[in-house]
Amino acid sequence: MAPPARAAVPDAAAARHLTIDGDVGLSDDAARSLARGFFLGGFLLLPWLWFVNCYFFWPVLRYNAGHDPLLRSYVVGSAIGCSVAFSLLACWSLAYSVGGEALLGTETWQRLAVYNIVDGIL
Repeated sequence: MAPPARAAVPDAAAARHLTIDGDVGLSDDAARSLARGFFLGGFLLLPWLWFVNCYFFWPVLRYNAGHDPLLRSYVVGSAIGCSVAFSLLACWSLAYSVGGEALLGTETWQRLAVYNIVDGIL
Protein backbone atom coordinates (compact mmCIF):
# COMPACT_ATOMS: atom_id res chain seq x y z
CA MET A 1 0.00 0.00 0.00
CA ALA A 2 1.38 3.41 -0.98
CA PRO A 3 1.81 6.14 1.64
CA PRO A 4 -0.73 8.97 1.50
CA ALA A 5 0.16 11.79 -0.86
CA ARG A 6 1.27 15.08 0.69
CA ALA A 7 -0.22 18.39 -0.33
CA ALA A 8 1.53 19.68 -3.42
CA VAL A 9 2.98 23.17 -3.47
CA PRO A 10 1.36 24.95 -6.42
CA ASP A 11 4.53 26.74 -7.47
CA ALA A 12 7.49 25.61 -5.38
CA ALA A 13 9.81 28.30 -6.76
CA ALA A 14 7.38 31.11 -5.90
CA ALA A 15 6.30 29.72 -2.51
CA ARG A 16 8.50 31.63 -0.06
CA HIS A 17 6.38 32.46 2.93
CA LEU A 18 5.28 29.61 5.14
CA THR A 19 1.86 29.75 6.69
CA ILE A 20 0.38 27.81 9.57
CA ASP A 21 -0.48 25.13 6.99
CA GLY A 22 3.17 24.10 6.90
CA ASP A 23 4.68 23.21 3.56
CA VAL A 24 2.03 24.97 1.49
CA GLY A 25 3.54 28.43 1.12
CA LEU A 26 2.53 31.61 -0.64
CA SER A 27 4.30 33.79 -3.14
CA ASP A 28 5.41 37.29 -2.13
CA ASP A 29 2.51 39.03 -3.84
CA ALA A 30 -0.13 36.61 -2.56
CA ALA A 31 1.19 36.75 1.01
CA ARG A 32 1.39 40.55 1.02
CA SER A 33 -2.08 40.89 -0.46
CA LEU A 34 -3.64 38.50 2.03
CA ALA A 35 -1.86 39.98 5.05
CA ARG A 36 -2.72 43.53 3.96
CA GLY A 37 -6.38 42.59 3.51
CA PHE A 38 -6.58 41.07 6.99
CA PHE A 39 -4.70 44.02 8.50
CA LEU A 40 -6.94 46.67 6.94
CA GLY A 41 -10.06 44.59 7.59
CA GLY A 42 -9.31 44.72 11.30
CA PHE A 43 -9.82 48.49 11.23
CA LEU A 44 -13.41 47.97 10.04
CA LEU A 45 -14.31 46.97 13.62
CA LEU A 46 -13.46 43.34 12.82
CA PRO A 47 -10.54 42.67 15.20
CA TRP A 48 -10.92 38.92 14.72
CA LEU A 49 -9.35 39.45 11.28
CA TRP A 50 -6.20 40.60 13.07
CA PHE A 51 -6.27 37.35 15.03
CA VAL A 52 -6.73 35.33 11.82
CA ASN A 53 -3.79 37.18 10.25
CA CYS A 54 -1.56 36.37 13.24
CA TYR A 55 -2.68 32.75 13.23
CA PHE A 56 -2.30 32.24 9.49
CA PHE A 57 1.12 33.87 9.30
CA TRP A 58 2.37 32.49 12.63
CA PRO A 59 5.79 31.45 11.20
CA VAL A 60 6.32 35.02 9.97
CA LEU A 61 5.39 36.39 13.39
CA ARG A 62 7.38 33.81 15.34
CA TYR A 63 10.63 33.79 13.34
CA ASN A 64 12.06 37.15 12.32
CA ALA A 65 14.78 36.02 9.91
CA GLY A 66 14.20 35.58 6.20
CA HIS A 67 10.76 37.12 5.80
CA ASP A 68 9.62 40.07 3.73
CA PRO A 69 9.73 43.23 5.92
CA LEU A 70 6.44 44.56 4.50
CA LEU A 71 4.67 41.26 5.18
CA ARG A 72 6.11 41.15 8.69
CA SER A 73 4.96 44.73 9.37
CA TYR A 74 1.36 43.77 8.47
CA VAL A 75 1.49 40.70 10.72
CA VAL A 76 3.13 42.52 13.65
CA GLY A 77 0.61 45.37 13.25
CA SER A 78 -2.18 42.81 13.36
CA ALA A 79 -0.72 41.30 16.53
CA ILE A 80 -0.62 44.73 18.19
CA GLY A 81 -4.14 45.60 17.04
CA CYS A 82 -5.48 42.23 18.19
CA SER A 83 -3.85 42.62 21.60
CA VAL A 84 -5.23 46.12 22.09
CA ALA A 85 -8.74 45.22 20.88
CA PHE A 86 -9.05 42.12 23.04
CA SER A 87 -7.59 43.94 26.06
CA LEU A 88 -10.21 46.67 25.70
CA LEU A 89 -12.93 44.04 25.32
CA ALA A 90 -11.73 42.24 28.46
CA CYS A 91 -11.62 45.51 30.44
CA TRP A 92 -15.11 46.49 29.33
CA SER A 93 -16.45 43.02 30.07
CA LEU A 94 -14.94 42.93 33.55
CA ALA A 95 -16.05 46.47 34.37
CA TYR A 96 -19.60 45.77 33.25
CA SER A 97 -20.03 42.28 34.68
CA VAL A 98 -18.02 42.52 37.91
CA GLY A 99 -18.42 46.20 38.78
CA GLY A 100 -21.96 46.53 37.48
CA GLU A 101 -24.15 49.21 38.95
CA ALA A 102 -21.74 50.06 41.75
CA LEU A 103 -18.93 50.96 39.35
CA LEU A 104 -20.84 52.55 36.48
CA GLY A 105 -23.70 54.18 38.34
CA THR A 106 -27.35 53.20 38.06
CA GLU A 107 -28.24 55.46 35.14
CA THR A 108 -25.24 54.48 32.99
CA TRP A 109 -25.56 50.79 33.83
CA GLN A 110 -29.24 50.72 32.87
CA ARG A 111 -28.51 52.63 29.65
CA LEU A 112 -25.83 50.09 28.68
CA ALA A 113 -27.82 46.99 29.65
CA VAL A 114 -28.57 44.99 26.51
CA TYR A 115 -32.06 43.99 27.59
CA ASN A 116 -32.98 47.67 28.09
CA ILE A 117 -31.63 48.57 24.65
CA VAL A 118 -33.67 45.79 23.03
CA ASP A 119 -36.81 46.81 24.96
CA GLY A 120 -36.34 50.38 23.70
CA ILE A 121 -36.14 49.18 20.08
CA LEU A 122 -39.13 46.87 20.27
